[in-house]
Amino acid sequence: MKALLGSKPVLWFLFLFNLTVAAVAPFVVDGAQGIATAVGMGVVSLGAGVSLLRGRGGRQHA
Repeated sequence: MKALLGSKPVLWFLFLFNLTVAAVAPFVVDGAQGIATAVGMGVVSLGAGVSLLRGRGGRQHA
């Protein structure tokens, strides 16, 4: 499972999908639930983005 989550296509999907949901959620869901959804999805998107950058940097030096 860890190898699947660390693959580049899955990380790109997680990054883009969660970023899109985080941007749209406050407009679709009202109140605190929309804000909480946006924050949660934003954190997941940020984590996937950092993993993408970390993976790219490690391959350049190898």
